[in-house]
Amino acid sequence: MTSNLRWAVIGLLLCLGGLSHAFERTETRDPCKRVVPTKMPLFGDTHVHTRYSLDASTQDTRTTPRQAYEFARGSRIGIQPWTEEGKPLRELKLSRPLDFAVVTDHAELIGEVAMCNNPELKGYDAWQCRLYRRWPRAAFFLFNAQASAGNRLGLCGEDGVNCKAAALGPWQEMQQAAESAYDRSERCEFTSFIGYEWTGASENLANLHRNVIFRNDKVPALPFSFVDDPTARGLWNALEQDCLDRGNGCDALVIPHNSNLSDGYMFSLEDADGEMLTKADLVKRSRLERLVEVMQHKGSSECYFGPGQMEDELCAFEQLPYDKFSGKFMKLTRSEPKADDGFLRDVLNDGLKLQQSEGVNPYKMGFIGSTDTHLGAPGAVEETDFPGHGGAGEPASADSSSGLTDDLEFNPGGLAVVWAEENSRDAIFDAMQRRETYGTSGPRMTVRFFGGWDIERELCVSPDYVEQAYQRGVPMGSELGPVPEGRYPRFLVSALMDPGTVDAPGTPLQRIQIIKGWIDEKGEKRQRVYEVAGNPSNGASVDPLSCKQSGDGYKHLCRVWTDPDFDAEDNAYYYARVVENPSCRWSQQICVANRVNCANPGTVPDGLEICCSDEHRPVIQERAWTSPIWYTAKEP
Repeated sequence: MTSNLRWAVIGLLLCLGGLSHAFERTETRDPCKRVVPTKMPLFGDTHVHTRYSLDASTQDTRTTPRQAYEFARGSRIGIQPWTEEGKPLRELKLSRPLDFAVVTDHAELIGEVAMCNNPELKGYDAWQCRLYRRWPRAAFFLFNAQASAGNRLGLCGEDGVNCKAAALGPWQEMQQAAESAYDRSERCEFTSFIGYEWTGASENLANLHRNVIFRNDKVPALPFSFVDDPTARGLWNALEQDCLDRGNGCDALVIPHNSNLSDGYMFSLEDADGEMLTKADLVKRSRLERLVEVMQHKGSSECYFGPGQMEDELCAFEQLPYDKFSGKFMKLTRSEPKADDGFLRDVLNDGLKLQQSEGVNPYKMGFIGSTDTHLGAPGAVEETDFPGHGGAGEPASADSSSGLTDDLEFNPGGLAVVWAEENSRDAIFDAMQRRETYGTSGPRMTVRFFGGWDIERELCVSPDYVEQAYQRGVPMGSELGPVPEGRYPRFLVSALMDPGTVDAPGTPLQRIQIIKGWIDEKGEKRQRVYEVAGNPSNGASVDPLSCKQSGDGYKHLCRVWTDPDFDAEDNAYYYARVVENPSCRWSQQICVANRVNCANPGTVPDGLEICCSDEHRPVIQERAWTSPIWYTAKEP
């Protein structure tokens, strides 16, 4: 079969059963041998830092972009601490390779880090670089303080020319590493993307960070950084000018992350320069910011749990004890998280209100998870033997093995999952653009979520329920069409537990919930959690002294659910949350491995007193979050 005929057949298959979507082909490559018209779940990590990120390098991360992609494909890497001979004292390997990954080193300070590590580059002998090599932790704070203020270091020269020149080498290396790792053969075993992180911050150090991912190998000459322009609007404009409008096939997505640490600034209608975003800016944002990280190393951004909002206890999952990065380092003046800090349920509701007032919803964002690893270790999400991810934590050293491997409030991070026809850049990028994605806190559950007006109540028992769901409805990340008179929306949600591996079987599912947010007739933001499948009182538990799990659970859950409170006049969104049975958190697994029993103080070794602290959460319930499905009421 010729290539053209093969793609014609695939296109025909995609049109069968209502599957009218066919992704755009923008690159030259062999056709994938495996193509699934109803799409396959592909697991990846879109947030990965290597030796070229300042915070990673000052913690002695030596992983190169090429090694990071090799790790994602199943290779072993060495991680800090290192011997004087340069040999790692720890090694890391995934139990299961990823399907795709993106190295996203910080755009800010790429050149400075390269300059301080390469004697052949101008600036290597500057005092800032000497500080970097002698006292890396001090350099971490100095360099970041300058970049966060939108300033370049003096060694960069006028208009930053020296640092921009030094950044060219690492940026080329990142592109070459992505190309080398990308499987362009018909096997289509692994996909790599080129990307970077725009690391913005407000004046009070609230997080404004965003990852930028490019569709193919057509990318700008250099990443656009917070130092180039400290506003989100500036980033969007630069991507339009240097990528989208170039006419050379360049395309990009922007993925905000850690809105839980944004103190409400990430999705404010006022930009960092004090200017209000225009309607044109909001349209631009909705074009570029199609996804958002709901889960990563520095906590969950799904929803707030605390004073005034304590109905949903599952919102306490991996919630950080502070509302911005400064709270990490200035504990005496830290402020606790608040409901309006940027938690995504509230942001999604703000989008519904903007739809009413401005006619555009800039917050129609799909969900993904990722790690934010600063070890160059994409997909290292196992709670067992978690080595830490670095970032804002202390560097690992040979004499620091007696305590936890990361700061207590942090976690191994999550995974991004896309529903794509094949494992290629175009197919995955299109899936991200249409928001047919979900995020997990680490496990590899398989989750489907559809909505529509004609989904049959008993569809779950049909062997072709996926094909019928595409025919009769829309998948996660989509919008429901106009409501037929007298009809209520129905949603099909299906979840398969993570099978795990031979050595580490997965945890059974406990329940599925559907979360609804809407704007009521008074213009108030509302939200509600519905239990739709499984059993929250199934009796499953875990012994915190041994981490042994017990009780029943589910390998598969499926339900067609009808919204009993639907009002055709109210804008609304719906997403599914899939919850596993209880298991031990990574920190508790370290406590158990060291035989800590908090009832017997004599069992608590030096360095692990934190196992018995009030802040320690020994038991968690891993989960997945689907992208929302939106309903927009008719204009009055």
